[in-house]
Amino acid sequence: MSRKITKESVRAFIEGRKFSKGNMSVEVELGYTKLKLHGNTIATIDALGVMSVSNAGWASNTTKERLNGLPNVSVNQKNWNWYLNGNEWDGTWKRIGFVK
Repeated sequence: MSRKITKESVRAFIEGRKFSKGNMSVEVELGYTKLKLHGNTIATIDALGVMSVSNAGWASNTTKERLNGLPNVSVNQKNWNWYLNGNEWDGTWKRIGFVK
């Protein structure tokens, strides 16, 4: 279940609106929308509407929960390894696809 701050920040991110609350923010600049956790970019949407995700080097439960709030993103962990949409993932930038 997503936390309220996750739902609010993801909605702003998808809608391309600036947002700031607690440890989450959304920045909109030069055709890019950035979802940030503690100032670290964990997701972007480019000018074409393509979303990409990263854990920004933080393999935390909070990072995982925020990423799981995004459409078409499923992050889970097994034996210390992270999986993105069923594939082992090292947390580096991965394109998810169109969201707009």
